[in-house]
Amino acid sequence: MSTSSNLFDTLTAVLERNDILTSAAEIQGMFCGMLGGGMPLECRDWLEPLSDFINQGEVFNQEVQKAFNDLYDNTCQQLVESDFSLILCMPEDSAPINERGQALLNWVQGFLLGFGLHQADLTGCSADVKEALEDFSEIARMDDEMSEDEESEQALFEVMEYVRMTAMLCFNELGKSPEQEQSEPKTVH
Repeated sequence: MSTSSNLFDTLTAVLERNDILTSAAEIQGMFCGMLGGGMPLECRDWLEPLSDFINQGEVFNQEVQKAFNDLYDNTCQQLVESDFSLILCMPEDSAPINERGQALLNWVQGFLLGFGLHQADLTGCSADVKEALEDFSEIARMDDEMSEDEESEQALFEVMEYVRMTAMLCFNELGKSPEQEQSEPKTVH
């Protein structure tokens, strides 16, 4: 499985340079959660909620905005590909297992936050999505140190793969591509 560790490292450097105390994994998780919760792909009004949650409501500078836009575009592209090509924005496979495990927890927490911003009503969601969100809540609470062994590596890989597939399941069920947006009748409330 290839990773987007280059993207992770690049975005991590931008965040650190700008004193933004969040992880690249959490940002991508939030994007996937927003999109998986039904935010239209072409939507660009996610900067404000991001700044509220991770930057005390302060506006991001150009460098940060560009890095976020690049990650967003990259993530959208992967979600709409038909071959399940979503790559989680994580540290490289050679990074210590607990660093990768923490990044996965951050990703899942970001996903739940982003999903909640766009999908407060779960009554219309399938049983699969509801179960997946419960699983994500469980994963987000895991904080045990993992040992550097083959068994832990395999377990982490399996959870990462589950998270990746689940994010795509949510997007495929609730996400909105530009084509869907145009074909849906506009309702006035």
